Amino acid sequence: MSNPPPSPPSLAELRKEIDAIDEQVHRLLMARGDIIDRLIQVKKTQEVGSAFRPAREASMMRELVRRHRGILPLDTIESIWRVIISTFTYVQAPFAVHADVSVGESAMRDSARFHFGFVVPYVSHFSAQAAVEAVAKSKGDLALVSAIASRTPWWNALEADGAPKIIARLPFLERADHPAALPAFVISRVADDAMVTEVQTWSVRVSGWTADVARAVAPLAEIVAVPDTAFDGAALLVSITGTGFETVKTALIKAGASVRSSALVGSHATRYTVPSNGSAKG
Repeated sequence: MSNPPPSPPSLAELRKEIDAIDEQVHRLLMARGDIIDRLIQVKKTQEVGSAFRPAREASMMRELVRRHRGILPLDTIESIWRVIISTFTYVQAPFAVHADVSVGESAMRDSARFHFGFVVPYVSHFSAQAAVEAVAKSKGDLALVSAIASRTPWWNALEADGAPKIIARLPFLERADHPAALPAFVISRVADDAMVTEVQTWSVRVSGWTADVARAVAPLAEIVAVPDTAFDGAALLVSITGTGFETVKTALIKAGASVRSSALVGSHATRYTVPSNGSAKG
């Protein structure tokens, strides 16, 4: 005679399991905080954005995506970890987020809160240039500006030695229904050894910028262009993956433009694209 199947756990038992997991999560977060406190003592620093580690953050997010499974949406996991990372960074070296709301206040605020939480102070500005200027005057703040359009060439202010640079591009996980989908650059000062250089960003000034020139270089790089009527050209922010700037420069000249100046103004990690089936790829 076969044994009867075991009865399913009761609702009370399942809730007890959940409570135990919640307690473990809380204790682990407190333990993480204890380690960060020890890290601060080792580094002896509370200055100049020294806690920002774009390369390490990109690596952590990639590992998060690789191991994720189950019914919990990836967006939720991404946001939780982004807030954890940002909050502990803030604990190490307090900073504020200066956001350009000219592209849409609600969308930019959603992006800032999704990626940095509510503990990090949020300051709105009515232009990208104002947000970048605020960061340039700060000890370690961040700026969030549009990565796809601009009314002014704010990136010119990043060309000088010692100026803030582009250090990241959000959202790190690209998907059609992302809750904070606004494409944005993160600008700050950060240690050279903490940068990730998979995508380089260049400030380029050209003469002879036309629709034909734009079409010629479009396959090689992502470009934000602001017309420069004084020189019959444009100020370009060029994001390059793999091909290198010289390839883009050659394409500009071949298409009929003249390159007046160029300067590396930052870099960021390659983004992950999440298809409809939920799995991510770099």
